[in-house]
Amino acid sequence: MTVHPPQQPMTGHEATVLGRDGEIERILRCVTREPGTPQTLLLLGEEGIGRTTVLRHVRERAATDGVLVLSAQGWAEDPRHAQACLRQLLTPTVRGELAALPAAQQRLLTAVPGADDGDRSELHTAVTALLDRLAAVRPVLVCVDDADLCDRAFLEALFTAVRLLPGRALTVLVAAHHEADLPGPPPGSEILRLGPLSDAPAAAFLDGQPSAPTGRHRLEILAEAEGNPLALVELSRGVPGPTGVTRHLPAEHVFGVRLDALPARTRRALLYAAAAGPGETVGAVMAALGTDDLAVWAPAEAAALVVLVEDRLDFRHPLARSAAYLRRPAGERRQAHRDLAKIAVLPEARARHLAATTVGPNAFVAALLAESAWRRGDAVSAAHALERAARLSPQRSKRARRLAEALTAAHMVGDPGWVRELYGRLVQESGHPEALPEAPPEAEPTADTEAAPKADTEADPKADRKVDPELVCAAAGALASVLSQESAQREAFEVLAEVAEHLPAIDRTHALALTGLAAAIADQSGLPEHTAALSTLLDRARQAHASARWHPAAAGPLLRLDTPHARRALEALVTVVARPESATGSHSGLGRPHATPQSGPGRPYGVSPAGPDVPSVGPDSRPLGPDAPAARTVLATVARHADEADVDLGQSRTADDRLRAARAFGLRGWSVLPLVDTLLAIGRFPEAETVIQDALTEAEVLRLPRLQADLEAQALTVRALRGTLTEAPRLTPAVWRAVCLDENRATHARLLRARGLAALSQGDGEGAWRHLRELFTADGAPLHPHLSARSIAELAVAAQRTGRSAEALPILERVRAEQGDRPSTRMTLLMHHAAAMVGPDGEAEEHFQLALVNHGAGRWPWERGHVRLDYAIRLRRRRRTLEARRQLTTVLETAERLGAGALATAARIELRASGAAPAPKSVGPLDELTAQQRQIVQFAASGLSNREIGERLFLSPRTVGSHLYNVYPKLGVSSRHQLRDLVQDR
Repeated sequence: MTVHPPQQPMTGHEATVLGRDGEIERILRCVTREPGTPQTLLLLGEEGIGRTTVLRHVRERAATDGVLVLSAQGWAEDPRHAQACLRQLLTPTVRGELAALPAAQQRLLTAVPGADDGDRSELHTAVTALLDRLAAVRPVLVCVDDADLCDRAFLEALFTAVRLLPGRALTVLVAAHHEADLPGPPPGSEILRLGPLSDAPAAAFLDGQPSAPTGRHRLEILAEAEGNPLALVELSRGVPGPTGVTRHLPAEHVFGVRLDALPARTRRALLYAAAAGPGETVGAVMAALGTDDLAVWAPAEAAALVVLVEDRLDFRHPLARSAAYLRRPAGERRQAHRDLAKIAVLPEARARHLAATTVGPNAFVAALLAESAWRRGDAVSAAHALERAARLSPQRSKRARRLAEALTAAHMVGDPGWVRELYGRLVQESGHPEALPEAPPEAEPTADTEAAPKADTEADPKADRKVDPELVCAAAGALASVLSQESAQREAFEVLAEVAEHLPAIDRTHALALTGLAAAIADQSGLPEHTAALSTLLDRARQAHASARWHPAAAGPLLRLDTPHARRALEALVTVVARPESATGSHSGLGRPHATPQSGPGRPYGVSPAGPDVPSVGPDSRPLGPDAPAARTVLATVARHADEADVDLGQSRTADDRLRAARAFGLRGWSVLPLVDTLLAIGRFPEAETVIQDALTEAEVLRLPRLQADLEAQALTVRALRGTLTEAPRLTPAVWRAVCLDENRATHARLLRARGLAALSQGDGEGAWRHLRELFTADGAPLHPHLSARSIAELAVAAQRTGRSAEALPILERVRAEQGDRPSTRMTLLMHHAAAMVGPDGEAEEHFQLALVNHGAGRWPWERGHVRLDYAIRLRRRRRTLEARRQLTTVLETAERLGAGALATAARIELRASGAAPAPKSVGPLDELTAQQRQIVQFAASGLSNREIGERLFLSPRTVGSHLYNVYPKLGVSSRHQLRDLVQDR
């Protein structure tokens, strides 16, 4: 019998199945017999993947649309004859049609179960005749679930009917296990493989369970379940397994039966493989087992529990691994970890296995975990290890420090539930947040092993009552960061302000780090009281005493900022947020980085060190610690406020790539939105779309509504600029209800601009004016100090189109005054553009020329193209047609290169109006490829692996690799790393 996960209640046609929209739409296209769709579709997938859920939803949708739906399901205990499944199709409606068939066919179709099956050809004829009659009246959908448990005669009869009725409105949908041995389907049939749920739908499915976990356990289950709905249900019913928790699986579980049938030595081998975790080699597991006989795995392979590929062993189902581990006694599990620890080469692996054998506090194991936590450069693994180290630490001060370090790592992961759990434990450990214990001097190394880490020793109890300012900083920084990313800017800023006010012992480095975080929060909130408070916080940080040491845990989200250059960058960050007009001077004061080529795709910018204390931004092969991306993020933010796109992009891209690789979305959340803002500003729309989609998935999984809202607004902006809006803009109501726009004015500004641009692209000038006007208050003050001013040209365009130039002009004058004496090149371009649109008509020509003549404006190709378009429109209306055509030709070339569909469409319309002949469509190297090859190149350029591309296009990884190998010469590239820029420039 097939095990199915509990299904969520559905409400008819409007119900949805999480993460299966594409598969359901493809099936429904088959049901409606759209041209090119197959008449028979095989839906294949592993145990618990959701085949039954999809079938049920398709049945309900089809029935609502007037389709006659016939259903059957195979069961292991049914006798193997055709009537067992066939009789399930004979609903009262169907039985009413039987009378029209010959008597012999009626008897054959209504035979009592257990009767002789008779001649199969007669059965095929009877089934065909019945379905032919039904399909002549209305469309028919036959759904067969668990077809691998149906008898072959029944399936052969269905497939024969399809072969003989190619023109009828008949669709057969067959769902089965992905390794099912089914009879040959009719010609033209297609296979739809139901893969694992992607990350966001899997998280939403897990959160909908009655026993939905939170924090660390939630992330563990998501990782272990690998997108399988049944695994998500089963694993959510208990607590920790091989990754550090003990989950309960029912004894009657489907995998338990298979495991119990295996030889004892194979069960033991599977226990060791499960305890070793994904990624461990077969050789290492066998070394721990003490055998070199590969035959030990044969029974498990025959039972379809594992697959052995070269030196890697994979469990074929997420629950197979859990069952192999949890069905063994606790003593055997601990012994497996001991044996694995003995052969472990990597310190972090050895520490993890030793921790799994430890029941009570253990100073040595705790120290080993803490020391090796960051070796993999993975924030999730580091947080796990540090939390476990804290639990095993017998000394209270060590526990507190490791909890603070775990809290910092968990904040880097970005899960608010996990951060709050650890923050609560840290408060409990210290008694109250302002009285965290001070770490005593490290003890001597233990003699347990060679080069062992320093173990904990008991200290003077009085030392445990001392206040450690660094731990306060760690707690405050982590908590404030997640509060901000959830949308609570006032609460987040207050946390940091209280620490600064009531903790005079804090040193200068940590004070500056927290002040930098306060500046980032103020930048997000846009609240005047926050920006006004920054000067006081900065003065207090400058007056703090110098630090004699540095502990990364204490700096919260802005880590490893203890160099002179980093401190100057932090001060510049605070200054530009507090006084936006100082951005150009503040950035210049940091020194001008020069462009250098970077390794990897799409990395044209870099920064060379100005001295030994400048954070390195070149290629770095060291494991990612929690320091390098923080320095880059600070430098990028200062550059962004100064509109220095090259520096901003070089720093932001590198930081984003490294943080993504480190699974550190909590820290990445501070840099990804400005990165996308910059990509949009310079016209890198395809890259922006890729970054948005990836970050949006992370924000959904981690349940960070404010970041989701920002990313949705940016996604809408991209669609508006690319001209791909097909309907009224839609945003997720639940996300936006969770965000207070009054204290998230950066989010509000992004939303208003997105809706304004969407309205402009759809020809709705009134709507565009309404949204863009809200970027400024009634008296012309900016809603957001930085973002509002960058939309002044778009506001002016909307004003000019709706006859509101006089209303927009005072706003422009205020923006110009607030930019100071040294506006950036970008702001100069935008203000000239705005003045040309809403200023005195006699000055418009001069402003257009000034906007276009500045060679530095070439760094902002989309905005410069927008200026050219409006200038060309003015020229054409003044009958300067040849000049207008020259400008419009340049605009069209720029728009096509950037993929700015809205700008390109406007340019073509104006060119036609000027009497120019339609330009021939440009042909690039990608146009010479087949449609499938172009798809593969696009996916590869976005960063997908061959396996991931194959899953999307239903190809093998080998086939994908062969396609790429063949297209490289045609595209003039030698590796996939060069595809990104090629696609970007298209």
